[in-house]
Parts: sequence; C-alpha cells; structure tokens
Amino acid sequence: MEKQMYDEERCFVRNIGSQGYSLERELARLRSLPRVIKASDRSWRGGPQVWHKNMMNPGYGLTQSLHCSLEELSPGGRSQKHGHQNPALLYVVEGQGYDIHDGVRYDWGAGDLVVVTPGCVHQHFNALNDRPARVLIIKGKPLYLFMGLWFQGFVEKAPKQPAPGWENFKPIDGSFLEKRG
Repeated sequence: MEKQMYDEERCFVRNIGSQGYSLERELARLRSLPRVIKASDRSWRGGPQVWHKNMMNPGYGLTQSLHCSLEELSPGGRSQKHGHQNPALLYVVEGQGYDIHDGVRYDWGAGDLVVVTPGCVHQHFNALNDRPARVLIIKGKPLYLFMGLWFQGFVEKAPKQPAPGWENFKPIDGSFLEKRG
C-alpha cells in the first residue's frame, strides 16, 4: 500500500536549548551543512493524484523559519482541499492548472507565482489530462507555529483513486518535459 501524504512524523520546528549552546558552535554547524539540496536525495510521498517531496524544513537543521517542498499533480489530478494560517507561495515549475481559493478560481501556468493568503481554504488542480504539473511551495510555517497560530486542517482529503487513465502514474526527478516528452 502506498504511504499517504502525512502518515509519517514531520518536524515543524526544532528544539534550540540553552544547555551547551554556543554561537560559535552553531555557526560552525550551519556552515558545515550542504547548501545545495538535491531533489534526487529526497523521497516522494503521497499519491495517487498528488505527490509531495519535502525539500527543506527545520528538521534538516539548516533553517528554522522556512518549509519548502515540491508538489506534483498527476495528469488531471488534484490536491487535498485545506487551509492554514500561514501564507504560502507556489511557484509553477511545469504544467498548467488552477487553484480554487475560498470558492474563486485562479488559473496558472509555468512561470507563474500563486499566492495563498492566510486562512484561505484552497485546492490545487492540474488542468491537463496528458501530463503532470509541478509546483515549488515555500512557506514560513515555523514562524506561525512559534507564535501559537496552530490552525490548519483538511476540508477534503486528496483522492485515493488515480485519475482515469493514470493508474500507474509516479512522479520523477528532473523535468517531466525532458523525460516524458
């Protein structure tokens, strides 16, 4: 059985304690970490219509204030319908589709930036039935959690059935235009 999107534990913020804390050690630790995160080193999770790859979060130890992930929607696929207090930026890497934000449709395509405002109930849709869509999501969610702004929730989970004709769809690393072309 495929692992669902959030069946595994996630790190939203990491602990910074005072015992043994040293600014010099922390700077040395930060400077020793990789500055290029390879997509091929991260795993896809979810499916069958929406796939998610966590690229950066506080658990990786490099940044405490950002979450960054890739999301790939199968051809004709859609994400969960959900909301959260933190804003989010979705940069459309490839494909074309639309979002529904609080009942209003917003069309997007490669090169566009979609802004999800705080508290907005939203869902992402791939408008193409012959190829996937991929977006890069960046949000300052850890800062909101530090401030006690905890609300987030699903209104509707992502479909557990694949889009018709795409029963064997799996995301790949790199450009789907190059590899699936």
